[in-house]
Amino acid sequence: MPHMTDKVALITGASSGIGRATAAAFAAKGARVVLAARREEELASLVKEIEARGGKATAIRTDVSVASDVEKMVTHAVETFGRLDYAVNNAGIEGQWALVSDLPEEEWDRVLDINLKGAFLCLKYESRAMLAGGHGGAIVNVGSVNSFLGFASGSAYVASKHGLIGLTTSVSAELAPQGIRVNLICPGIVDTPMHRRARGAIGDALYDQVLQHSVHTRRAGRPEEIARSIVFLCSDEASYITGTTLTPDGGFTLTI
Repeated sequence: MPHMTDKVALITGASSGIGRATAAAFAAKGARVVLAARREEELASLVKEIEARGGKATAIRTDVSVASDVEKMVTHAVETFGRLDYAVNNAGIEGQWALVSDLPEEEWDRVLDINLKGAFLCLKYESRAMLAGGHGGAIVNVGSVNSFLGFASGSAYVASKHGLIGLTTSVSAELAPQGIRVNLICPGIVDTPMHRRARGAIGDALYDQVLQHSVHTRRAGRPEEIARSIVFLCSDEASYITGTTLTPDGGFTLTI
């Protein structure tokens, strides 16, 4: 019997990659899922997939950098399914790779607005809904190994992901006494559209060299593997885990 039956999970960035896999994983556990992203066609196709497997899902177009969008997203979740138990703040972009001397200010703002401000806005409205519901909850922010590691030409992306550590630990301290756990997951190299774009930018040879020499498993992770870790952090099995960072990276950060 799925152990998340009657629970409600909200996932941002649900149209592809880790977000899409996470939505499917929650649905497989019996949770009703709320899918949020900017690409409506992809959301609609995922709703159909989940419903075809006997699950329940709803979708709403959301730009997480816009407060009114995020408020509507959470309201939609509660009005549709009556409650909010789990939230996964996964929406993010890699942005433009450029030396800091060449990076346009508007590009810095765009990346920080989606990756960091977006997580803040989601936490703000998700926590309000969970507190109003009075039954606790669990929230997972999705970072990256670049929450710890920098790289040349990645200042905006890296800064946004570093910021999630401080945001997660601070909000965890605020919400844990009310029964709401907040954690951060920082995946390594995962086979998602974002990472395929990165592979195209640096070239297959360098990408494969990184996998062979820096990732202990000698392969990229699969979105479904990260999704299982996220579902675990939301589950009762992780009831004593809050304010922490889980790093499913195939050993990548151990050898950098």
